[in-house]
Amino acid sequence: MSAAAAAWDLNAAPVRVPRSVPGRAARSDRPAVLRPRLVLVPTGDAVPSAAPGRLRLTRAGRLAITVTVAALLLAVVTVSLLSRAGAAPATVADHAVTVAQGQTLSEIAARELPNLSVADAVAELQLANNLASAHVHAGQVLVVPARG
Repeated sequence: MSAAAAAWDLNAAPVRVPRSVPGRAARSDRPAVLRPRLVLVPTGDAVPSAAPGRLRLTRAGRLAITVTVAALLLAVVTVSLLSRAGAAPATVADHAVTVAQGQTLSEIAARELPNLSVADAVAELQLANNLASAHVHAGQVLVVPARG
């Protein structure tokens, strides 16, 4: 014999109870009253073992995951920027050159670092002066590294 308990089933489809009084006709303009029904709930050994459901995250859980991912991303970016700054070789400045009107970086590289190819000399000047491109303007002071 299995034991059972009674409980209100508020999630199940409610029972439609007409609002008519015995002896009178039901009015069709009013909706029927929807009431919850009483159901039997298994107890003890009769309770089926439910498989674990899907993981549901609360707002606090989603916030914790977002903050953790953002912190990890910030740490990775910080480490990469610090390693890039630390990996740059220290250049010893030999002397400085001021760019004249109409001069290009490749002309300055060929003149100041004659024992290197022009491409390598331009790269050396860009590294020594933290230049993002090969564009220079008149009056700009460039440091010539002593490596060339």
